[in-house]
Amino acid sequence: MADKEELKRAFKAFKKRLKIYQADTGSSGPAGHPSRDKATITAITPPDQFPPEIWEELAAQGKLKKTGRGMFELA
Repeated sequence: MADKEELKRAFKAFKKRLKIYQADTGSSGPAGHPSRDKATITAITPPDQFPPEIWEELAAQGKLKKTGRGMFELA
């Protein structure tokens, strides 16, 4: 089992990566376009610098939700 600090770092890294992906999808359209207002990406493959057990533990704690094919989303 991972310690609290490692879980905290992994969760922070997940949220940062999700935010980056969401920003990337929102920046492609013209200003004021509806797609800029709402991110369409909700699930991502978690950062690979943490082992799969970390993501499973965060899902078990209810912080992440498994969406299939190795992807997770915020709960």
